[in-house]
Amino acid sequence: MRLDERIAIVTGAGNGIGRGIAIRLAAEGAAVGVLDCDAAACTLVVQEIEAAGGKALPLPADVSDASAVEHAIGKLTAGFGPPTIAVHAAAVMPTGTILETLEFDWDRAHSVNVKGAFLTCREVIPHMQRAGLGSIILMASITGVNGLPGLAAYSSSKGALIALARALAIDHASQGIRANSIAPGTIDSPMLHQFVATQADPDRTRRAFDEVQPRGRIGTINEVVNIVAFLASEESSLISGANLCVDGGMSIKSEQPRL
Repeated sequence: MRLDERIAIVTGAGNGIGRGIAIRLAAEGAAVGVLDCDAAACTLVVQEIEAAGGKALPLPADVSDASAVEHAIGKLTAGFGPPTIAVHAAAVMPTGTILETLEFDWDRAHSVNVKGAFLTCREVIPHMQRAGLGSIILMASITGVNGLPGLAAYSSSKGALIALARALAIDHASQGIRANSIAPGTIDSPMLHQFVATQADPDRTRRAFDEVQPRGRIGTINEVVNIVAFLASEESSLISGANLCVDGGMSIKSEQPRL
């Protein structure tokens, strides 16, 4: 229970990695605000947390909407108290090279992935400043480090999150606030499943992702969640401004899947 008495907000917490993070932080003792644009998914995650004896609050909201994010953080603060842990995991992943990317998809990727982080951090940092304590974790991707073919908009948005975490870390270090980014490799998650399903040969695509991994397999949601729980806790008190590649060595290998 290394997060006992802490309040956390997790965006994109309705499914996938965000859901796993919300459940794990609650299991570690935090009261968790479950923010997602899918209201039904928020409710299901909260019910799962409460059934396990944890505390959570559903916060249905579009993370790219400033007033919605402000309202959600206000509701969390009124219900549990001011958040001192913030995890931005909300994301959309349009596919395509820059020539294949529609302006709408480019704008949506940066609105959710990057602007969502900006709006969330803008709301939680004043609470962290007053507490003299805070951990901000932005979910980036190795696509923001090495890039992957056919993910121009997504890759650029994830690279922006790595830079934003560094800026937050240096701006707010003296206030007891840490900020880091995590760059997962290929993870067995709903986002990957959706991508694979759109390919001409889904089975071959799925095998290609495993084959390119140094370990011979892609990562699991829980392997990412373990790192988030560590960064959220004071066990990582000297880590700030870092980008942790959680990818089984894929970014070092620098080999892309042949899709």
